[in-house]
Amino acid sequence: MKNAIKAGALGLPLSLAAAGPAAAQSIDETVNQIFASSTGWFVSLIFSNFPGTSFPWIVMWLVVAATVFTLYFAFIQFRAFPHSIALVRGDYSDPNDAGEVSHFQALATALSGTVGLGNIAGVAVAVGIGGPGATFWMILAGLLGMASKFTECTLGVKYRNEYEDGTVSGGPMYYLTKGFDERGLPAGKFLAVMFSIFCILGALGGGNMFQANQAHAQLSGVLGDYPGWISGVIFAAIVFAVIVGGLKSIARVTEKVVPFMGILYVVTALVIILMNADKIGWAFGQIFDGAFTGLGVAGGMVGALIQGFKRAAFSNEAGVGSAAIAHSAVRTKEPITEGFVSLLEPFIDTVVICTMTALVIIITGQLVADPNTGLYLLDEGASTIQTVDGNKGVALTSAAFSSAFGGFQYVLAIAVILFAFSTMISWSYYGLKAWTFLFGEGKTTEIIFKVIFCIFIVIGAAANLGPVIDFSDAAIFAMAVVNIFGLYFLIPIVKAELNSYLSRLKSGEIKKFV
Repeated sequence: MKNAIKAGALGLPLSLAAAGPAAAQSIDETVNQIFASSTGWFVSLIFSNFPGTSFPWIVMWLVVAATVFTLYFAFIQFRAFPHSIALVRGDYSDPNDAGEVSHFQALATALSGTVGLGNIAGVAVAVGIGGPGATFWMILAGLLGMASKFTECTLGVKYRNEYEDGTVSGGPMYYLTKGFDERGLPAGKFLAVMFSIFCILGALGGGNMFQANQAHAQLSGVLGDYPGWISGVIFAAIVFAVIVGGLKSIARVTEKVVPFMGILYVVTALVIILMNADKIGWAFGQIFDGAFTGLGVAGGMVGALIQGFKRAAFSNEAGVGSAAIAHSAVRTKEPITEGFVSLLEPFIDTVVICTMTALVIIITGQLVADPNTGLYLLDEGASTIQTVDGNKGVALTSAAFSSAFGGFQYVLAIAVILFAFSTMISWSYYGLKAWTFLFGEGKTTEIIFKVIFCIFIVIGAAANLGPVIDFSDAAIFAMAVVNIFGLYFLIPIVKAELNSYLSRLKSGEIKKFV
């Protein structure tokens, strides 16, 4: 009956799509070849390793910046954590302040752009290569990344444009331009244009096409194989219906979807962990031992460190500058408050959700270890750890959860689809603000980008454009190169904002509204 319903529902589109699969594949391959030959150098440049190591320089760029900001602001991520929670609750929110969304909505929108497949599949890859110890370094990088988010999001609000209709535009392209001008520094406009170009490319690829492609893969895995363009058209229609209403419409969706999908995923993980409560101590022992010894994984401690730092950087995007675009639209007259709120983002994304994924994989015994030595066994001729059923990536996460809950693949499919959907609508806003920075504000300019964005959803779901996705991922991390370079010159401005706010908070000048 299930197959009959499925066939009936998909019969017409399948018959329409069957006409030219060979031609479509030929076009797909042609696009692949063109992109691979023309952009391969850029991808290699961004993701290349330090000579003689397997450590990508872009990851070091992000981690070093996060460490510098942590020290410069005297561990602000720990000092300001309680006040950050109070701000998200709305304790200090004045409804008359300029801006479009609340602190909570801004946080949810930014989180929806980062919480996704990196938390599900990426963590499994990190643990599968770097062992449980990768989790320790992933947590450390997430904690450091909180300072990067604090820095960029404070500047995003401080230098945003506020318009008469109540809308705002902010992000690195604005603080690079205005902040550099304010300090009498050259090249701010050039950096802003470069950032905007990379942001548009990243939005159309990694924030759009890749998400649509993976969502379709999950759907076809549950419903059976069918043409990707069907998923693409459905997603494009839903996404367009949301984004055509602007950021307020996006925020209303993300403030519901993000907590739901986050709670669904974390609660499921917590239940599995509690079902295996006797192994929790052992699992943390594996994480700490593996962090400093490697427990036999390829590269030992260094291998675990690289995988942990890499996953954290790729997951929470601290330093990339994307989140500053969403946080810039918050209702506040105090830029530093959104810096406080934004530092919660890497904590939720990396320290909480990524750690939950890693713990479930470890506790359910998916990784194969030598019973005599306790060291993990590697696949023959490979640098990955042996798993019980040979699963890797998202399949490893699915197997870990399914070992406790039969049919978890259906829950995972829902999670991936929600993650993909929320990521697409958030990145549509990031790309839009970069687009309007380059081509000017206005309804026509906005609609043009939104239509282009939705067309790329269909393309992403229908095609397997590997090199296109690689290029867009590289573009996202190229955003970090430009953004962090600018942040180093602008952090004194953030320090001044921080000192002013904290002194007024201490004196009682800044009061609660509830």
